[in-house]
Order: sequence, then structure tokens, then C-alpha cells
Amino acid sequence: MAAFLLGAVLLIVQPQIVPSRPAINSNAETSSQSVQRELLKKTSQKNDFKENIHSNGSCQQLPQTIIIGVRKGGTRALLEMLSLHPDIAAAESEVHFFDWEDHYRNGLKWYINQMPFSYPHQITVEKTPAYFTSPKVPERVYKMNQSMRLLLILRDPSERVLSDYTQVFYNHMQKHKPYPSIEQFLIKNGELNVDYKAINRSLYYIHMQNWLKYFPLDHIHIVDGDKLIKDPFPEIEKVERFLKLSPQINASNFYFNKTKGFYCLRDSGRERCLHESKGRAHPQVDTHLLEKLQEYFHEPNKKFFELVGRTFDWH
Repeated sequence: MAAFLLGAVLLIVQPQIVPSRPAINSNAETSSQSVQRELLKKTSQKNDFKENIHSNGSCQQLPQTIIIGVRKGGTRALLEMLSLHPDIAAAESEVHFFDWEDHYRNGLKWYINQMPFSYPHQITVEKTPAYFTSPKVPERVYKMNQSMRLLLILRDPSERVLSDYTQVFYNHMQKHKPYPSIEQFLIKNGELNVDYKAINRSLYYIHMQNWLKYFPLDHIHIVDGDKLIKDPFPEIEKVERFLKLSPQINASNFYFNKTKGFYCLRDSGRERCLHESKGRAHPQVDTHLLEKLQEYFHEPNKKFFELVGRTFDWH
């Protein structure tokens, strides 16, 4: 009866979300430890799983929070900033468990072995930006943990397209391989090439609909990537509240590096900045072409705003 009433309320409150989520029972909001015990119990039966426990009392746990994307939205910056909190234990590398078949076939035993050692009071976090745009990932995450807390960081779609291209361009340059100009990707037969993958990744409303089939909107916190770049502290405060963390990160943890042109971190007197690959200058794009790109995203952006009940300062 409780599940029925919950579904009815969600339909009334969010009529714009057409796809319906799988039914969630009344115990969906159990503690992460309870959820994890059940998952590990099932896994142990299949894979002879033994939890990795350190002598100091820490252990490897399934993540209770995942940064699901978006690619070139600022996921690394978000993870580094969130790691300033003592109750966060973050996986260093992108795991690609739910979107790469070779990894997913390895099962939860493999997945948990990719996680950092953490204490019971800590939240384990992993980030893989490709999760957001992969159609099969939401259901897989849901099957693992229905009460998962998800973090999604987004930027102006047009800027994200340029950043996407810039990353691939530099990857080719480092390998001394030629790479076409961005105009060759953006224009096809004199028109905007809407089949360009970087453009499709910026159609946020399409991918968000897929996630909302499985998770309620209040389980997905959207970080404004553009604001995180300009003034990170207020955005991190919101993340702390979403994850129900005690307020430990403060404004003094951030300082603007004039040489790099973006904020760096200060932790216990130690200063560190993101890798030099972050914050690279975008290629110069013809003004008319840039306006055409921004115009293309106008309607998709509007649909996204309606879907999440929130607006962003995008072109």
C-alpha cells in the first residue's frame, strides 16, 4: 500500500516525468550498510566473496554515492573538492563498472575491489562520467542499490561540446597524431552536424529521462559546473547537505590561482591544483557557428529545465 501511495504522489508532483520507475518497496530507504550487507550476501553465494578488512578497522565497501557525469562537466574537480571532507573516501580512478561489459561481467566482487579502504562512518564515492549518457547504466545501478545518492555536474552544453573536442584534440597531439578542426565535426553539408557525439552528449534531457525511470529526482543532485568554476564553495556546501554530511569544508579550502586561471585547493596547509590537462583553452570558433550551436541547444535546454524544475544560466 505504501509503495502504491508513493507512486501516486510522484505522479502528481512530477507530471512531466513520463517514464515510470520500477516499484520501490517501503524499505527502499534502509541504511546503506543494510543494503550493502544484502548485496554482499548475494555476491558471496555466487563468487565466494570475502570482504576485504584492514587491521585498522577499515574495509572496502560498495559506493553509497556515484558521480555519474557529465563528461567534461567538472567531475574531477567535484571529486577532488568533495574529498576535502574527512567523511568521504573516493576511488582514485574512473571504474567504468556499469558501462563497460568486460568490467560488469566481473561482478560486484571485482567492483568492490576497485574501491578505497574506508571506515564505517565514511561515504565511499566513485566517479565515471560516461555513466550519465549510457542507456544501460541506470537500471544496473538501481539493481545494485535502489537508495543510491547520485551526483551529476553539468555545464553550458555548448561549452561542454568545445571541452569535449579539446580533450580529444590534445590526446591526439600528445601521440603526435593529426586531428581534424572542430569545424569539420560541427558542420556537415553546410548544416550543423547533430550526429556529432559531443553534441549528443550535451542533450541532457534525453539522458536524464532515462535516469528518472529508476531514481526519484531527490536522489539526484545536480551541481552547476559553471558556478563551481567561478565560486566553488557554495556548490560544495549544497553537496554536503545532499549527502547529509556535517559542514566541514569551508571557504578557506579554496584559493584562486591567477597563473592557472581557476581555483585550487588548500587542505591542512597543503596546496594542490588540478592536473594541467584541466582548464585548457578552447579552440577559436567562428561566432556565427557558435551562435548556431547555442541556438540548437535552446529547446533541449528548455526541456531539461522543465524536467528537473530548475533553470541554469546557459546560452
